[in-house]
Amino acid sequence: MADLARHERLVEDLAGSLEPVRPLHAPALRAALWLGAALLIGLVLASRIDTNGFMLRMGVPDLALAALGAVLTAACAAFAAFATSVPGRSRAWALLPLPPLALWIGASGFGCLRDWIAPGTGLAHPQEVAGCFSFLVCVSVPLSALIVVMLRRACPLRPNLTAALGGLAAAAAAAALLMPFHPHDATASDLLIHAVAVLGVIGLNGLAGGRLLGSRVDLS
Repeated sequence: MADLARHERLVEDLAGSLEPVRPLHAPALRAALWLGAALLIGLVLASRIDTNGFMLRMGVPDLALAALGAVLTAACAAFAAFATSVPGRSRAWALLPLPPLALWIGASGFGCLRDWIAPGTGLAHPQEVAGCFSFLVCVSVPLSALIVVMLRRACPLRPNLTAALGGLAAAAAAAALLMPFHPHDATASDLLIHAVAVLGVIGLNGLAGGRLLGSRVDLS
């Protein structure tokens, strides 16, 4: 009886020291909040947009589809990242961004086709290409940091996959925000630079972000 009483007091002491845990919001809501931060960056940059030039470019079907693909990729990848961060959720959510990613890549490739058919049209100056690369990296970094911080509240069982999806969301959002400032059609060299920036962001997120999220799981 004495042992039982001690056990009961121990349980009461432990229960009394517990603090309530605030439940996570639904993945869709957390993704919407993160996308809202990306939109806020877009609003800050809006004053520098050449509206007439942007509307002309969006009148070209493949450029408009590429922009749509980038936006949908960002939204789907963000949702997939938050969904896979919750233990018990299927990793099949990681496939969600693939269709819009295919649209983004495929539509972007039509600029290369135009360049092959009519060489010299819409060519990018090396400084413009470098500027695009810098824009993608500079916008992706804060968006990547934000999504990793938001993901750390959960305990993803596949931290590298979840972080890589977050990197894809950040890179796609940066690419979508670049569209209004992109003064030329996509060429092979231009797409290569974009691909390097996007894959670099995804890779760094998968490694560094995955390590941070993995340490969160270990601590739990």
